[in-house]
Amino acid sequence: MVRSYTIRAYVGALLSSMVLGFSASGAQSRVPRVLSLEEAVAVALRENHELAAARLEVEKADARVHEAWGFALPRLDLNARYSRALKKPVFFLPDFNDLSSGRVMPIEIGSTNSVDMTFSASQVLFNTAVFTGVGTARVYSQAARDVCRAREVDVVTGVRKAFYGAMLAAEILSVAQQNLSNAEANLRNVTLLASQGLVAEYDRLRASVGVENLRPEITRAENGLTLALNGLKLSMGLAINEPVEVKGSIAYVAVDSTILATAGQEVLASNPSLSALRHQEEVGGAIVAVERSNYLPSLAAFGTYELQGQKNDLRISTRDLVSSALVGVTLSVNLFNGLQTNARVEQAQLDMRKIQQQIRGLELQLTTGVSSALLQLSRIRQRIAAQEETIKSAERGHAIASTRYNSGSATLLEVNDARLALNQARLNLVQTHYDYMIAAAELDQLLGRLPPYVREAAASD
Repeated sequence: MVRSYTIRAYVGALLSSMVLGFSASGAQSRVPRVLSLEEAVAVALRENHELAAARLEVEKADARVHEAWGFALPRLDLNARYSRALKKPVFFLPDFNDLSSGRVMPIEIGSTNSVDMTFSASQVLFNTAVFTGVGTARVYSQAARDVCRAREVDVVTGVRKAFYGAMLAAEILSVAQQNLSNAEANLRNVTLLASQGLVAEYDRLRASVGVENLRPEITRAENGLTLALNGLKLSMGLAINEPVEVKGSIAYVAVDSTILATAGQEVLASNPSLSALRHQEEVGGAIVAVERSNYLPSLAAFGTYELQGQKNDLRISTRDLVSSALVGVTLSVNLFNGLQTNARVEQAQLDMRKIQQQIRGLELQLTTGVSSALLQLSRIRQRIAAQEETIKSAERGHAIASTRYNSGSATLLEVNDARLALNQARLNLVQTHYDYMIAAAELDQLLGRLPPYVREAAASD
């Protein structure tokens, strides 16, 4: 009993050590993926599920173009049939041997085995719906491409904004850590001075409290960075448990003045969502024409070639087959269908008018959005210039406060206030750079523009 228990304990310990070893090796193997903005966008263009669905919709639209062409091309059919009569059909004739009896005699017809083969061909000669459908499918395919391009712009914009958010969160964490590091260094310095009787005990206590007050800021900043990285992974189409880090900084890059000057006119010509709606309007007009074509006749040519043969046994050869052939045309004209065509035409016209209203609404929304984006960019640039001057003033103030404190003419509170003001000014500038880059990304989204590195990658592919 004791020995079996010892063996079980040994085996359990061995399995536990193996599981822990595998877990440790798995944890060590999950090295965080360090991404730049360009790399994050490239990953999103490959992995984003909504973008992948939009690309499949483009392929589906192309398949519909091929289907529409199929209705305009000739149709060829080959049919073959073999049948065996289990009981032959009959027809009846009078009994010629005894006509006065009124009896009839059943006469079997056909053979036990029969084969027939038919080859038929047809070609539409005139049908407005068929030929309009080809052009409609092409426009629909272009609309699907516009929707896919709009989805691509949205994905890239979402990744850019999420990446900037992650970098801002990382910057906030860095500033918080720097504040804590400075506070801890200040606490060590004040403790040393207090031990020598050069500063009051109150200064040491205040420095200690300042350090402890900064620790929760670190926790909040770390949580903010985790949430920002999760949002980035979601926009990229990555699993939430995949470790990711961002590299780089929020670099302030002013939008080209040419783009700003022409944005109001360019947005109505280049926005992919608006372009998709305009193509849908074309599709709506084509659908109206298709429905109206039901008033018109349709004309088609056809031809048939048939081989038939019958025999009581299965030794059927080509000499037993009889051929027949015919060609012709069919003309079809609807005379009355209960006013269904009128109703369908009216519905198609209403659908097209609804799309036209959507176009006008989107045009107004885009022009308003561009005006707001331009105004926001202008105001943020003014804030950047003002905050750069604020940082210079905060740096001079911190230097003066530190010099006065070292000479004994200032208190520790003044030094701490000057240092916090400097760090806050730097963080405010980073926040303003973030606001500018977000506004620039949203302007690109309105204009349907992709960053240069995305366009260069697409051109190289």
